[in-house]
Amino acid sequence: MASASSTREQPLWIPSEEWRDRTEMAAFMRWAGARHDRDFGDYASLWEWSVANLEEFWGDIWEFCGVRASRGYERVLADRHMPGARWFEGAQLNYAENLLLGGLPAAGRGPAARGQEPAVLHCSELRDLDRLSWSELSSQVAAAAGGMRALGVGRGDRVVAYMPNIPETVVALLASASIGAIWSSAAPEFGARSVIDRFAQIEPKLLLAVDGYRHGGKDFDRTAVLEGIVAELPSLEHVVELAYLSPGSPRGEGSRSRGAGASRGAGGGAGGGEGPRRLSWSELLALGEGQALEFEQVPFDHPLWVLYSSGTTGLPKAIVQGHGGILVEQLKKRLHLDLRPGDRMFWFTTTGWMMWNFLVGGLHSEAAIVLYDGSPAYPDLGALWRLAERTSMTCLGASAGLLASAEKAGVKPRGECDLEALRAIGSTGSPLAPESFRWVYEHVDPDVWLFSTSGGTDVCTAFVGGCPVLPVYEGELQARMLGCAVEAWDAEGRSVVDEVGELVITEPMPSMPLFFWGDPDGERLRESYFSMYPGVWRHGDWIRITPRGGAFIYGRSDSTINRQGVRMGTSEIYRAAASLPEVLDALVVDVPRGQAGELWMVLFVVLAPGVELDEQLAGQVKARIREDCSPRHVPNDVMQIAEVPRTLSGKVLEVPVKRILMGAPPHQAASVDSLANPRALDYFVQLAATLQAQ
Repeated sequence: MASASSTREQPLWIPSEEWRDRTEMAAFMRWAGARHDRDFGDYASLWEWSVANLEEFWGDIWEFCGVRASRGYERVLADRHMPGARWFEGAQLNYAENLLLGGLPAAGRGPAARGQEPAVLHCSELRDLDRLSWSELSSQVAAAAGGMRALGVGRGDRVVAYMPNIPETVVALLASASIGAIWSSAAPEFGARSVIDRFAQIEPKLLLAVDGYRHGGKDFDRTAVLEGIVAELPSLEHVVELAYLSPGSPRGEGSRSRGAGASRGAGGGAGGGEGPRRLSWSELLALGEGQALEFEQVPFDHPLWVLYSSGTTGLPKAIVQGHGGILVEQLKKRLHLDLRPGDRMFWFTTTGWMMWNFLVGGLHSEAAIVLYDGSPAYPDLGALWRLAERTSMTCLGASAGLLASAEKAGVKPRGECDLEALRAIGSTGSPLAPESFRWVYEHVDPDVWLFSTSGGTDVCTAFVGGCPVLPVYEGELQARMLGCAVEAWDAEGRSVVDEVGELVITEPMPSMPLFFWGDPDGERLRESYFSMYPGVWRHGDWIRITPRGGAFIYGRSDSTINRQGVRMGTSEIYRAAASLPEVLDALVVDVPRGQAGELWMVLFVVLAPGVELDEQLAGQVKARIREDCSPRHVPNDVMQIAEVPRTLSGKVLEVPVKRILMGAPPHQAASVDSLANPRALDYFVQLAATLQAQ
């Protein structure tokens, strides 16, 4: 792959000496340096040590953050091979215990006072801003866990949720973890088939669900969808319903309105053809009312939850991650997020995206987390900035697309909101464009720490992202994460710097998947990550490591545009097109046409309201791509579409669209229920028919 252009050399933000000294990262550098008699004078030396000395580093995270364990570990890393690395063997602990009770005294600090301090701040389009204190959160988790136990749910059973980003969902996750059950969730905007494809794989015993939700000022009743899901999950023994859309309605009142199946006792099951027992959220809590917090002690690698791949072309992969691996990874991330006791962390997410699990993990730092359920653009794109003001947010996280939309809409939070408490802004989901970097520093705060991150559901964390002791450069992810041996490999499998290559991880991480559900011999897991480079994790992204240790991500390597031997990530093309104010979104594919198999590269664009594509604008788009990317990657055609098809987690459907345009039936190209906007594919189906008729 061709060498990338040099990075911009003038930082947009430089942390002051006082800022650096106060960060959690600096505190760890001082503590680890004293412990190992090393001088970690800069982040680069700390990162090099962390990936070269995995046992020392991860053992230090355990000690520095004060992991609570009923039994200590025998060795940090018993086997370094991937897949199959064995971490902290012999340890017995519980994820929820560490979150709710906080770390043991370590590094000269003890747990912060909790009690009535806020743990969760929350609001939605259906609920006003409110909070749960640490004591309220703990008592609700204890009650929900007691209710689950009364229903016969225990260690190893699967608990699934069709729930939005509200405090009840957080309570249910922690209750599930506390009893050693295995959690999984899907957002209520998911269609029935998408939910069934995920949950049916793991055969859940208990389902929690809402009756509906509100988004963008519109109500969405999900009761019929819920019944369809329940009918397709024969393993269910209990369904807990929360009347969220219609509080106080008969729905969600459980056994009082459920007929024959509702009369069974707490230990009732799904046998006898009656279906699962139905009860309300309040009835679940009543079953465990007054019970004390108890935490099932489990091995380090006991399954904590199941996350899912996007499932655009087949059944989603059910990715299993463990109590201990997720715990130590999230504790490490507190250094990269600079989360401190008393902070208020927010990320705009749904429960169907790994960022929700990531957000809940912010509680490990003794910071409060901020939840929001609803549209970030309702009533306008200033909604989240007003939420930041109301909650005194210290960290605001959003997708790159959402920040770009605010920029395009002319939102200027700096003059409209009091953001004095806001210390950091995070971005993920796709590469954050340079224009968005400039917008943040011009229209949000010239002294805020802005960090872009990139990782994956597969590890429920970032590979590259923020570091609070480093400068911020336009368009650049600041650093490789501690303990994460990220490299860029060229076509010959050689590590390269300042060249675009395959993103690989050469050493194991504790939060890597334990296994895929339904993959007993590990074949599917090996095929997903280790088939190209045996023993080395290939993530499927293009990355460039800069000489100063930062990184640029260039999109998925399996959707790269190869023109006359020059390969380019699609994100570069999107960034060039989106630099024009008329272009809101884009999708590019390169498909063979005609008997000669010549490649036809077409860029599909979504334009601003009232703008129509004409020859002049198409020419401007092509000129910008020629200038910013390369003459070889100028599209043959530019075509206007109403919307870009995306997965439920926001990924652009480049490969499925390419397959449709090459003649594949839509149902073979993409799983419709995994899409956020399946009707967006109709345009491409019609275009494919037109192309075939020519």
